[in-house]
Amino acid sequence: MEVLIASVLPESIGPYIGLMIAGFVIGSIGHAAKSRWLVLVGVIMILLATLLFPFALQVFEDEPPPPGPDVPIARTISPAVPS
Repeated sequence: MEVLIASVLPESIGPYIGLMIAGFVIGSIGHAAKSRWLVLVGVIMILLATLLFPFALQVFEDEPPPPGPDVPIARTISPAVPS
């Protein structure tokens, strides 16, 4: 399923920015015209651009980022040596 969705998503940031800007424009026109459905369409477009962009970043990433800082704890803590 993830591969099917990944084949549809664009790899560059341009379409996401365009979708977000178009959502703001359509939402603004909806506010000016006092049209609730145009405002709703604009908000949905902004929401889709906001949710799909991070998802696409994760899908198209070649290597996942490391889970945290690389701290070799086992080498920094020496075992207690009895005197």
